[in-house]
Amino acid sequence: MITKSLISLIYEAASIQRWNDHIRPWTGFTELDKQAHKMFYAYVLARCEGEHVDRLKLVEGGIFEFFHRSILTDIKPPIYHKLVKEKGNQIDRWVLDELKDDLTALGGGFYERMERYYLEPDYSKLEKQILKAAHYHASNWEFSIIYPMNRETYGIEQVKAEMAQGLAACDTFSGFRYFAGSEYLQRFLSLLGKLRYQQRWAKAVRMPQTFVMGHMLVVAILSYFMSLELDSPCPTRLVNNFFGGLFHDLPEVLTRDIVSPVKASIKGLNSIIHDIEDEQMREVIYPLLPPSWHAELEYYTQNEFSSKIIVDGQTILTTSDEINEKYNDDKYCPADGQIIRGCDQLSAYIEAYLSLSYGIKSEQIVSGYKHLTGKYSGRLIGGLDFGKLFDYFDLEEFRD
Repeated sequence: MITKSLISLIYEAASIQRWNDHIRPWTGFTELDKQAHKMFYAYVLARCEGEHVDRLKLVEGGIFEFFHRSILTDIKPPIYHKLVKEKGNQIDRWVLDELKDDLTALGGGFYERMERYYLEPDYSKLEKQILKAAHYHASNWEFSIIYPMNRETYGIEQVKAEMAQGLAACDTFSGFRYFAGSEYLQRFLSLLGKLRYQQRWAKAVRMPQTFVMGHMLVVAILSYFMSLELDSPCPTRLVNNFFGGLFHDLPEVLTRDIVSPVKASIKGLNSIIHDIEDEQMREVIYPLLPPSWHAELEYYTQNEFSSKIIVDGQTILTTSDEINEKYNDDKYCPADGQIIRGCDQLSAYIEAYLSLSYGIKSEQIVSGYKHLTGKYSGRLIGGLDFGKLFDYFDLEEFRD
């Protein structure tokens, strides 16, 4: 089972500021948001590369690299890459040792696969190339924003040259060239970058600040980890639960966040909002993507909190319990929207908990925390004990 300390480590990335020796935007330039953007790039690059990408290895590789970077905190990229080049094996071994207790608690051989990822050069070779390219593209997206602000900053032209060299060195798979030649795909990922600026809990004063894109990655990772606890989940189920979590708030890039109390305040409003989101997706998002990608993205973003399967090309809503019993097979393309929903609400609960723990007790944060307190007490979703996860972050003084 995922530990409290591992969840806390995920959120530490929300406090790691990127480019913090440069003039930069104050929103969305955290390590958490960068890693989230990187996984969107990885998804697109993998789709460009085609069917021979192992998407399960891609997902896990992205999570491995996220924790690796989080453990090493805010080391400047040139220094980081030099250290990895000269002392890579020792650094990797140290990171693995730091994470061992938490990652072995997950079960399912996750820690052992992370060992292989870092200690065996040929393990996940293609997926490593895709993730490297995704890393440089996400970093270059950031650099294109800060470069005009830092033209007088010492060494900025060297950083620009190193960024270009890094991107050029990623031209090792055909999908990289396909992406480089597609203005529409680049627009799609640039549009998604706006999610790095959209603040969570917009009316609330809290710490640490988090943004929609980083939240999406948190939900994706939590959903993946919870899915590992299922009884022999099929690979497609694991992949769908990660990307379903990653894409679950995608329509907010078009509508911005409409908070739950507003949605619940007027009967039928939630349905109207979903119709508007669907319309916006079709008018703005889908024209930027190849038609063959639309069905999968629709699967991830429509009824995103309902568990579902595909039978004879039709999406059928079901439950995670039924998937466990009858549909835990790649041929059904199962996705556990109920698990994603639980992780989405857990993420909100933790965000409120962290702020309250720092002593910031705004009315919105206290109200949101109390609303979720007890909601998942003893609750099982697909046989998974979500109540235990919420209990990790219980603050007795804020119980009703």
